[in-house]
Amino acid sequence: MRLQNIIGALLATVALVASPVLGAVSLQELVRLEGYGSDEIWGLGLVLGLEGTGDGGDMLANARPLAQLMERGGNALPNLEELAKTKSAALVMVTAKLPAEGVKRGDVVDVQVQSMLTAKSLQGGRLFLAPLVGPMPGQGVFAMASGDVTLDGLTRTSGRVRGGARMIADIRKDVVTDRGTIRLTVRPQYASWTTTTLIANQVNQDKRGFLTDDALRLAIALDERTVEVRIPEPYLPDPSGFIADLLKVQFDESLLSLPARVIVNEARGQIAISGNVTFSPAAVSHANLVVTVVTPEPTATALNPRVETRSLTSVDTTGDERSLAKLSDLMDALRQLEVPVRDQIAILHQLHKLGALHGEFIVE
Repeated sequence: MRLQNIIGALLATVALVASPVLGAVSLQELVRLEGYGSDEIWGLGLVLGLEGTGDGGDMLANARPLAQLMERGGNALPNLEELAKTKSAALVMVTAKLPAEGVKRGDVVDVQVQSMLTAKSLQGGRLFLAPLVGPMPGQGVFAMASGDVTLDGLTRTSGRVRGGARMIADIRKDVVTDRGTIRLTVRPQYASWTTTTLIANQVNQDKRGFLTDDALRLAIALDERTVEVRIPEPYLPDPSGFIADLLKVQFDESLLSLPARVIVNEARGQIAISGNVTFSPAAVSHANLVVTVVTPEPTATALNPRVETRSLTSVDTTGDERSLAKLSDLMDALRQLEVPVRDQIAILHQLHKLGALHGEFIVE
């Protein structure tokens, strides 16, 4: 019986040690490796098979690539003026965004196509084989793109070819410098000296898990977005294991001191708010809605009665020493009243213009 109790206690201890720290985030959620980043390749192509909605009229700009295409296929060079009158093809710009970690030969990525001339629609068209090159001249061909075009939403002159580009060359990302260091770039939403200093200190505290001299510092904060980390000598021949373990280092999320921030995207009707955004006492009217914040909420009297109406929402800040209300509470109240998102965004704009909104206000 005693042995069972000991085993149970050991299992409980192991479970406690193995469980993640509440509110912890890993380093890879906060940073990216410098040298990693999305690249874009591009090219010109032809979308064929259009039912009278392609480039038409006297578009010699479209006729020339069509003629070159026919010539490469072993056909006799046609009359450009006659070819220009066809409406079954469209000249398009072809672009592909590559993954931040790079690509290998044989990988496939989506491509975007956009009409460059007078095509009315790319519906039902197919992108003919198009070479894609790098952003700088002389880099050569990295991929070949082709496939059926799927339209993007309501725009009939642009679309996507899913898995349309096949890589014919590798694009590698070098992250280790000649000095045996790597640099961690803090993501914009976390950028601050507090964050980079916290990262450097945590990496230096956790270095006991790496094969290195404890007297040496591995990490140092260079600025608000950059931390430089020295790769220990035993890992230099193959730094991949060290980098993988480094990106798993855990942080207490509460220590990040993230800035108060509101991000709105009017085109998509999206609002994102960090939990620490507040606003001062204010009154804003929009359409049939009146938003008031009263600090403290007044006591109802015969001369000043409390009036309740569905077109009124109030946020009480009684008891808050700084006389500030949480913006998240206001947004909850607006949602309860079924206020449209675009009206919510308009109210946020007004609070920001009044100077009552305490946080960074970003319009995408």
